[in-house]
Amino acid sequence: METYRAIPAGYMTVGQLAKKMHTTVRTLQYYDKEGLLSPSAESGGGRRLYTDKDIFRLHQIQAMKYLDFSLDDIKTRLADLDTPEQVADVLSEQAKAVKVKIASLSEVLDTIEKLRSETLSIKTVDFKKYADIIVNLQMKNELYGLVKHMDDKTLDHFRSRFDRESAAAIINTLNRLCGQSEKFQKKGIPPESEQGQALGKEWWDMVMEFTDGDMGLLYGLVEFVEQQDGCDSKWKGRWESVEEYLRKAMQTYFMNNGIDPLKEVQA
Repeated sequence: METYRAIPAGYMTVGQLAKKMHTTVRTLQYYDKEGLLSPSAESGGGRRLYTDKDIFRLHQIQAMKYLDFSLDDIKTRLADLDTPEQVADVLSEQAKAVKVKIASLSEVLDTIEKLRSETLSIKTVDFKKYADIIVNLQMKNELYGLVKHMDDKTLDHFRSRFDRESAAAIINTLNRLCGQSEKFQKKGIPPESEQGQALGKEWWDMVMEFTDGDMGLLYGLVEFVEQQDGCDSKWKGRWESVEEYLRKAMQTYFMNNGIDPLKEVQA
């Protein structure tokens, strides 16, 4: 490190750098101590001197700090800045990290806004339902809004019967079967066909897995999905498009295989 009697042109003191980059002298002293950003020169009186290149380096450090990188991580990521290509590479890496951060923050913001909307629509403070909605949002379940319409018995059963992985599995099955029903309808495949009956069987198996054969829970589930006015418009529209198809498919499957669903539930 060079030493100067006075502060030459193109250099700045630690205080000037701190002011220009909206940080503190103490922070810059700490970065020097940790080997992140050492002064480029020193005055005869021992004052730390910095250059415009140090501003760029400090901007790197500040950006990575904002992105929650540890000081050790930042130290390993600080690259040489001797060519335009090296500078451009550093900026590209920063841009990638910022985009990841933006995506993460956008997801958090989306969850907060959706949760706020749901809490207002529930009308009463219900932290159990809030927690269920949060979990469903984290699982990317588009039907998270249905939680507020479910009764306590259904929700308690769901909480006790399914952990996060198994809940995600049954939600995925629900979405897959709804999607398959919509595809069959678009292709003109009747619910009475072998494909339709197979779909009806899968749907019934899913219902049985969810209810554990509990008749009261099954009736409650049927009543819930029939309460169209209380459901979210997105779910409502989708359910209306698949319910009749699945019902006919199940009825045909039961009839052709001599199955009494009520006996199956009671068993």
